[in-house]
Formats: sequence, structure tokens, C-alpha cells
Amino acid sequence: LSKCQIKGESIARHLLCVVDSCTRIAWVESIPDKKALTVMFAVFRSFNNIAQRYNIRFAEVLTDNGPEFGPKESESKMDHPFERFLIEMGIKHRYTRPYRPQTNGKAERFWRSIEEDLLHEYVFESVEELEDELLKYVIYYNELRPHQGINGKTPLQLNEISPRIT
Repeated sequence: LSKCQIKGESIARHLLCVVDSCTRIAWVESIPDKKALTVMFAVFRSFNNIAQRYNIRFAEVLTDNGPEFGPKESESKMDHPFERFLIEMGIKHRYTRPYRPQTNGKAERFWRSIEEDLLHEYVFESVEELEDELLKYVIYYNELRPHQGINGKTPLQLNEISPRIT
């Protein structure tokens, strides 16, 4: 999760990203808070958008250890919205090692790119402007921007030649 500022709002919006490890296809959602239920719906929207636009479905998810992604030790996974969502969808949940952001390097690289390209010192006029700019950015990032880590291809080009697990 990352943050960005909306003009006239005292509380920053949170940004949540989903990045496909194989192709680097990314999606980002703007959310008002980091509650588990809010995060669960943002991930659900991200999964749907990635599936519809790029024909990618997730079998496994890697997240950090934040409370929005998993229950406290005393709680059941079935009572946690994000965990329950993954269980219901048949998606395996793995966690990064604590205090090791490099474990989730592809997502960290996405955050660095979007920060440099779009968010750095920018204050958006409205939530609608933010969401419009985020959509434009992920299309640019996925479909037009060559990525050094995948030999100068775009994530879309890599997605087109990647085998599908059925």
C-alpha cells in the first residue's frame, strides 16, 4: 500500500496494487482506508479488471504482514475478510518475510515507478481525477512502457506469449 494526497482532504488516500509476478501486469486501486474489508474489495476489483483486460487469473497471492491482509494469531482465517475471500476463491495466501520488502520486489518496483512517473509531489484535485490518472497510468505501464527487467518488452507483450495454467 502507498498513499497520495487529494486537494482539500486532510487524510491521504491509500493505493493498493496487484502485480502479476510472471508478466508484471499491474493494477492499482484507490481506497479510503486500510480496513480488511476495504482491501478485500479493492483486491477483488483488481483481480476482475486484470482477468477481463489481460486474461490473467491468480492461483497464489503474496502480501506483506499487515493486519488488512491477515488475522491476528488469536483469530480464525474464516473470520478475516481478506483471508476468507482468498479461501472462497481457492487462492493460496503467502506472506513476505517481516521487514524484508525485497521479498515482494516486483510490487516494490511498481511503487517506485508510479511514484517517479505520477505521484511525486502531486496533489490531485479530486478522487475522480486520481482514479482517472491511475487508470491511464496502469494502461501505460502495462501496454506501452518497456520494462528493463523483462528485456525491453511491455508486460502486455510478455502476457501475450506466456503459457496459461488451466
